[in-house]
Amino acid sequence: MIEGLIEIIERLRAPDGCPWDREQTPKSVKKYLIEEVYELVDAVDEGIDEEVEEELGDLLFMILFIGYMYEEKRRGFLKGAIRRARDKMIRRHPHIFGDTKVENSQDVKANWQTIKEKEAKKKGKSPSVLGEIPRSLPALQRAYRLGERASRVGFDWEGPEGVQKKLDEEMDELKEAMGEGDGKAIKRELGDVLFTMANLARHLGINPEDALYHATRRFEERFKRMEEALRKRGEDIFKTSLEVMDELWDEVKEGEQ
Repeated sequence: MIEGLIEIIERLRAPDGCPWDREQTPKSVKKYLIEEVYELVDAVDEGIDEEVEEELGDLLFMILFIGYMYEEKRRGFLKGAIRRARDKMIRRHPHIFGDTKVENSQDVKANWQTIKEKEAKKKGKSPSVLGEIPRSLPALQRAYRLGERASRVGFDWEGPEGVQKKLDEEMDELKEAMGEGDGKAIKRELGDVLFTMANLARHLGINPEDALYHATRRFEERFKRMEEALRKRGEDIFKTSLEVMDELWDEVKEGEQ
């Protein structure tokens, strides 16, 4: 089945293939790869199997499309990528494919970290408990993951109350920077507030990226319902006062309950 997808990609990239597909490079299509990942995430959240199936197929196609472009430069690239993934999974699961004994998932995580450190040393990199979390990861998710990894060695607050106290301190520093009108300081302190909030979410057992995702979805849906209510009244939103919009917003929220 995967071979069938690769055959389609070969045809698209052929000399007499699709002009657009032939013009693409790994760098030019990476943005589509990211979009496909998020479309799959949306489908998973919606919980509709058919949509998950479709979006998973789109993502798989894009992965193979990028892989094939490297295959054009070096024959055997795709097989090498698959082999590397297979070998890595075997290497990082010695309790399954070797004779290492584990008692629980915490032991698995500890082994995983030790193995990753050894791999980093082989590559000439300085091993870190923080690992190599992609810098292109959404910043809120990256903050969550960095805090999570630092906590493995005890570099963490004792609980949500400790993070809340730190958040209060960061908010005071942000207010001070705003009062002084220092743009650089405001940006720095706002970053500290967001980073601390990501870690507060972690201590509450919530992924902040997921929480913000659902908050933005709620805002979007409520705003659109407010727009629809204005249209039914025959009013132009661009000429509607904030007071009227606030009133409709409250009605929309009440209607959800």
